[in-house]
Amino acid sequence: MTNNKGNALKAEVFLPDDYTPAEDEPFMNERQVEYFRRKLLNWKSELMGDSKLTIEGLQDSSRNIADIADRASEETDRALELRTRDRQRKLVSKIDAALRRIEHGEYGYCDETGEPISLKRLDARPIATMSLEAQERHERREKVHRDD
Repeated sequence: MTNNKGNALKAEVFLPDDYTPAEDEPFMNERQVEYFRRKLLNWKSELMGDSKLTIEGLQDSSRNIADIADRASEETDRALELRTRDRQRKLVSKIDAALRRIEHGEYGYCDETGEPISLKRLDARPIATMSLEAQERHERREKVHRDD
């Protein structure tokens, strides 16, 4: 099957609504890849929807508030909302990177060791790029877990 540019098109993978990746099936088979692709796309869609609501909310709330305390409170709320959206923007970038790894057949494998990342870890954090062990080593090297 090809499109009008001569590129091969992938047939859509059937995925039951109640499907959950299992350890007893081949790692990163078509169903698992499709499961994580959909999970990432849904997550991205939610974040983008939240972002749109924030922009609309900020536009609606750009009014002149006479009371200084109320104005300060609104500015604090606005700053917090913008910080949250900035974190979500960075998360969308990580989701896009994970979707690119899916397209290139690299998704689900540790960047550091090349070993498979556990399905439980990927289900909990679908943007993970390292196995749990590699992530822990990385964090120890970066001194994230300080004993002092």
